[in-house]
Amino acid sequence: MGTTITNNDITTTGTRERLLAAGLETFAEQGYRAATVREICKRAHANVAAINYHFRDKAGLYGEVLRNACEQAREKYPLVPAEMPADPEQRLRISVQQFLRRIFDPGLQSANGRLMAREMIEPTEALDRLVAEVIRPQCEQLQGVVRGILGADATDEQVRWGTMSVVGQCVFYHHSRAVIERLHPDMALGPEVIDRLADHIATLSLVGLRGLRARSAGANGKS
Repeated sequence: MGTTITNNDITTTGTRERLLAAGLETFAEQGYRAATVREICKRAHANVAAINYHFRDKAGLYGEVLRNACEQAREKYPLVPAEMPADPEQRLRISVQQFLRRIFDPGLQSANGRLMAREMIEPTEALDRLVAEVIRPQCEQLQGVVRGILGADATDEQVRWGTMSVVGQCVFYHHSRAVIERLHPDMALGPEVIDRLADHIATLSLVGLRGLRARSAGANGKS
């Protein structure tokens, strides 16, 4: 498996990139604990010492592979693109659409998707760094979108729960895809239906978020 490479120079950038590619392939197939440095180096056509040189150890390589996978998805489908409308509800619709495009992208959901699924089921120490450097900043961006709908008086708890509810709907359709398509064979969940699904999730979410805002306003005696 992998591309045949003849250059085994430990210090080259090419060796580092091959190790990252081989690491993604191996970790996605076998998981962090079962994957071995020897197997990764074999696939990368690299000396075992190259992992120590570039990443210090197996854990260092895994952490970088995981971060690269998330960064690739973030760069291709940012949850809050640079050019966004001012209207909070339109912002939410765009963010939902971007998230769905990300998790249903066939290219990203091959090795990248399997790697992330394994990490969620059996988290490693690398998850702490991933959350701090990649996931938390994106979460805060999406929370800003949700707060714009709930209003400035919304509590942090309301914003957090509102954000997780939006994300939870998106993730459900992806993670339960096999069951959904068996329950409803005519309901193909792929890139071709992303825009319709995004509209459905965003509309449902907006109804709920508006309801929370109205209830909070009523509790505070505001019209």
